[in-house]
Parts: sequence; C-alpha cells; structure tokens
Amino acid sequence: MAWLLLLLPAVCLQAGNAAGSNRENSYGVNQPARLSGVQGGSIEIPFSFYFPWELAEFPQMSIAWRWKHFHGDFIYNSTIGFIHSHFKNRFTLSWTQGQKYGVLRILNLQEDDEGMYFCRVHLQSTEGLKILQSYNGTRLIIIRAGSTTMRSPSTLPSAVTTAGIRDTEGQRNPSLVILRAMLGMVVAKAVLITAISVLLIFLWWKKRQQTEA
Repeated sequence: MAWLLLLLPAVCLQAGNAAGSNRENSYGVNQPARLSGVQGGSIEIPFSFYFPWELAEFPQMSIAWRWKHFHGDFIYNSTIGFIHSHFKNRFTLSWTQGQKYGVLRILNLQEDDEGMYFCRVHLQSTEGLKILQSYNGTRLIIIRAGSTTMRSPSTLPSAVTTAGIRDTEGQRNPSLVILRAMLGMVVAKAVLITAISVLLIFLWWKKRQQTEA
C-alpha cells in the first residue's frame, strides 16, 4: 500500500497559493529556500505543512522526500523506512506521527549531495487521500572541506535551528591569537624592566646626593 502512495498522481500537490487566497483555504509545505553545509559535516532541513481538511480517524500521515527536482527520485519514505542507496545510513528524520513539522538530518555530507530537496506529505482526510509537496524545495549547497568561506544560508523559521551549519568567517585564527599573546608578554616585560631601571637610577642618584652633602 505504501508503494502505491508513491505512484499515485499528484492531484493534490501544492502548486503555490493563488493570489488572494488565505491560509484557512490553502495547503502547502514550508521549507527554507537555501542552506549551506560543509563537506563531511551534517545539516538539518526543517519543514512544516498546513491544510484545511479534517483528518480521518486514522490519518496515516507519512513523510517522503524527493531529490534534484520536483518530480525527482524518492530518496526517503517514513512509512516503509525506505532510504535511497546514496544516503544509506546518512538520513535521520525527526518527526512524530500527527505533528505538522519536523527536521530531516543528512549526515556525512558529500559533494554530490548538492541539489534540490522536496518534502512530500501523505495523509488521509475525511475527503480521502491528500498529497502535499513543497513546490520550490530547498537548495542545498555543499562547501568543500577546508574552504574558509561560508555562504550565508537562508533565514530559517525561528522555531527550528539548523545544526551542522557553521560560519567560519567570525572565528579567530589560533596562530594569530598566540602571536598576539606573545607580543603582549614581551611589551609587558619591557615596561617592567624600564620601570625597574628608572627606579634604580633614581635611588643611585639620591644616594649620591646624600654622600656629596
């Protein structure tokens, strides 16, 4: 039955809200437009969805993900535990049956993971099976390991943080920090030596003045 859900025509797929429509009469899937992740690291793609229909007694919600383009290959299906061979042992989905939000986490990012990701939701309503899918998806950009420049990710929903995304531009260079510390110690030592020398000269001069008197 789960495989049939993947083959059903997308008669209810989100095609974007019509102009002037309101949330009560619309449906869709929200995802960040763009994210950046470092090769070898991990990243989280948050998602949420909404709909106006009344759920059936047993809504049988399931989450699936497509790759590369809107009608691309399925790479994940929560109902049957399917994971595409390319992502084997690298996918974890943080989502509980009945929730309208969750997070897909991709581990050990590879260069060829770069591309588009589309969340797809199946649910049973009192009107029958409904299928929602993000229209624009999320563009994932992979930064090669060792790169010092990190592209800025899109603004994410405030309720969800994206672990695994690091901005290295604001981090200090350890070598520079050590060099600054060493210079500070040298300067402090020079100031101390100068102060002691001035004090010794002053004491010597004062003692000489007393002797001559």
